[in-house]
Amino acid sequence: MDQPVPHTDIRVDGWIGRLPARLRPYALLARLDRPIGTWLLFLPGVWGILLPGDVPARQRIVLIVLFGIGSVVMRGAGCVVNDMWDRDIDRQVARTAGRPLASGALSMREAGLFLLALLLIGFNILMNLNPLSQVLGASSLILVGLYPLAKRVTWWPQLVMGFTFGFGAPLGYAAAADRVDGALCALYAATIVWQLGFDTIYGFQDMEDDARIGVRSTSRLMAGHARLFVGTCYALALAGLAAAGFLAHTGVWFWYLLPVPAMLLGWQVHQINEHNPATCLRLFRFNRETGLAIAMIVLAGTLTR
Repeated sequence: MDQPVPHTDIRVDGWIGRLPARLRPYALLARLDRPIGTWLLFLPGVWGILLPGDVPARQRIVLIVLFGIGSVVMRGAGCVVNDMWDRDIDRQVARTAGRPLASGALSMREAGLFLLALLLIGFNILMNLNPLSQVLGASSLILVGLYPLAKRVTWWPQLVMGFTFGFGAPLGYAAAADRVDGALCALYAATIVWQLGFDTIYGFQDMEDDARIGVRSTSRLMAGHARLFVGTCYALALAGLAAAGFLAHTGVWFWYLLPVPAMLLGWQVHQINEHNPATCLRLFRFNRETGLAIAMIVLAGTLTR
């Protein structure tokens, strides 16, 4: 009888499979096989860039390009840090056992040098932003370094992930508007709870392995209450987004189109099945479309301001 194939989201087909064998582990370490994480880091930055008024269109476009490159680089750096922390844990989890550090395809020294290269690229991008953004961007490295520790000391690592991955929202706003205000804070809060919700869905994939090896997660904590918890997170995200739009004085089309992401988030809540890893992964990835919808309504509000 055939043995079931262990669930994993590592992709070694497509263009990754055509890379030289020596480069392939680095691409996998930076999660270039799974661009969804880059999208989920990039899109809140786009929201922040588009939200404030009185920003020239050319400046917004330049910032979006810089944030796009930076999202690829810094998402990769975050993944390297995460895998350096978690290599022993990853070996014991079916979904992550094939990661380059867990499998031995790369050494810690090789990963460290790769991390240094990514951080140098990220530093150069940061130097093209205003001084306020440079301070905020540098401070975000503390969150990047501490996030992998969260699962060892708290049941809320997904919340820490929200603070970390969601930092693009205030950084984008500060880069565009060169200020910190209520709209920035509301947008950051909305991003944090949005990411808490979808990363909890993502974490449902690993509950059995996490319980076996003693790893804490918000997904394990909320097992049996998935729809209520994720639905609450998404409702708070919509409330925060509405508050950000109000404080930023967005135009009427922001409000006309706000039901679009609300329906997309509600559909996710309706579809949640915490015992089906494939469904959880599909819903997690669907947040790219949700994030794009939010970008669309923020842009519409900016154009009709």
